[in-house]
Amino acid sequence: MKKGLLVIGALVLLAVILGGMYASARNEMVRKSETINAAWSQVDVVLQRRADLIPNLVETVKGFAAHEETVFGDIAKARAALLNARTPGDRIAATG
Repeated sequence: MKKGLLVIGALVLLAVILGGMYASARNEMVRKSETINAAWSQVDVVLQRRADLIPNLVETVKGFAAHEETVFGDIAKARAALLNARTPGDRIAATG
């Protein structure tokens, strides 16, 4: 009878240890899964923020392009006027 109780006690102890190991491993997997989901959520936030900034960037580039077009047009006109100047007076007028 004592051997039977000892065997049953050992089996119960083994079942408790294995159950604890299973629960611990399962909790660790759930924790890691939640960490991965949180990291992907952060990636989604960054991608959404980047996508929201693209229209602002496009408008900024358009503004600079219009400004540069004006500046380069003025430079081309001034250069043409200087190259077409024949007299020193024309050259002075073209540089001013």
